[in-house]
Amino acid sequence: MADTEKKPAKKKIVSASSGEEVAAGSLKPQMTAAAPTGSATGLRVGAIILWVLAIGFEVLALLVALGMIEALALTSTMQIVMMIVFLVLDLIALIIGSQLWKKANHIRPASEKNKAAFWLWNNLGLIVAVFAFVPFIVLVLLNKDADKKTKTIATVAAVIALLIGGASSIDYNPISQEQQQAAIAAINRDVYWAPYGKVYHTHDDCSAIRASTELTYGTVEQAIAAGRTRLCSFCAKRDAIDTSNLLTDNKEVSDEDVEVNGGSEAEAGETNGTDAE
Repeated sequence: MADTEKKPAKKKIVSASSGEEVAAGSLKPQMTAAAPTGSATGLRVGAIILWVLAIGFEVLALLVALGMIEALALTSTMQIVMMIVFLVLDLIALIIGSQLWKKANHIRPASEKNKAAFWLWNNLGLIVAVFAFVPFIVLVLLNKDADKKTKTIATVAAVIALLIGGASSIDYNPISQEQQQAAIAAINRDVYWAPYGKVYHTHDDCSAIRASTELTYGTVEQAIAAGRTRLCSFCAKRDAIDTSNLLTDNKEVSDEDVEVNGGSEAEAGETNGTDAE
């Protein structure tokens, strides 16, 4: 019978700081945390500028939809096309701004002491999405002078943009200032993460990333800034890390799992470079 044993994939590990490839197993733990990549303040300023632009495009789309730009002498078709173009630009500015805002929140998270403020801060992009499309929808629907076709197309286009923009602006993977600091205090070594997902690992040979062909390594701060806010449960168990104040992937891990290459393949949460909770 042919040997069907699955061989571990060859990994390529890339430094988060330099982008250089290094050999697996050649990295030594670093006892000091490197500065986060990027400036949270700069990202937030960029997000706010883009959100203002999004509102501006909404205003232009509304003016076109209500036929208030008479100087352009638009036909019905041109009016619809221009209106949709402005709504698309509105959506693009909103989404990019929201991604910048979420990135900034992973670099410099908000405190979770006030739960409501924490949620609002992490999902400010969703709030902006409402202001970027809902007023347009309401005013178009209330306009008695607009023809039915234009009103229908305008409403449908804005609703679709609202749904896409809102879904893209929600932070599904938030982390608090307290959780970030707890992770930094608990892990004083390099961590590893796959190209996709939300989990970081303290071992490059963890079974959860056995199938990944490319890994990135860096400090916990860098991992969180890259959107990897949860510690792998296999690695936490393997290193006896207290996870009471940390975000983890919430997997149940037994001592037997840890003894077998840091975890069983059947329970591995990441395959082909992706993480799963």
